[in-house]
Amino acid sequence: MSKKEHAKEHEACPCGEDAAPVAPGQAEGEDMISIKSSEVLALQEQAKDYKDKYLRVLAEFENARRRQERDKAEFVKYANEGLIVEFLSVLDDLERSVTTAREKHQDYESFIHGVEIVMKRVYDLLKKQGVEPIESLGKMFDPHSHEILMQSPSPEHEHGTVIQELQKGYRIGDRVLRTSKVAVAMNASSGAAEERSEDVKEEQTEK
Repeated sequence: MSKKEHAKEHEACPCGEDAAPVAPGQAEGEDMISIKSSEVLALQEQAKDYKDKYLRVLAEFENARRRQERDKAEFVKYANEGLIVEFLSVLDDLERSVTTAREKHQDYESFIHGVEIVMKRVYDLLKKQGVEPIESLGKMFDPHSHEILMQSPSPEHEHGTVIQELQKGYRIGDRVLRTSKVAVAMNASSGAAEERSEDVKEEQTEK
């Protein structure tokens, strides 16, 4: 082989001492990437931290969605509250008309019957909306449900018992739309009568 042919073969196959060995599975000409074990651990910790943050954000988003659904349900449930409160005044007038006609013993049976029909429709409408009257007579005074307008001596009743309902109260679900205006017993024979009377007044003032 001539020197000229040997030079051409050397150029075609750069297998000299400067040529880098090719690793198994590595394409020729591709660079090797070396990562220290400490860097691998750091990347793993970083990935774990990102995962924890993602899970927290996901949980917060789910909680916010549930709160929004709950608030929406509450809004729908009580959306007509103001209208119902105004409507109760009409019901009061109807009730007073029937009571007055009966107390005067006038022959207004047809009128009373008509008014009672209207009242029944009103009660049915309120019931359909989830509105119901607050039971007061014979119950102990409750500052969340009752408003005291009068206190009357009544030895046969326990002190603080509701003995007269002057105006009906109503609630929708667990929410009081309007408190009952009531008269409560003031039993002087009870040793705690005076103290209970003051407690009732304080509860009513705080409400």
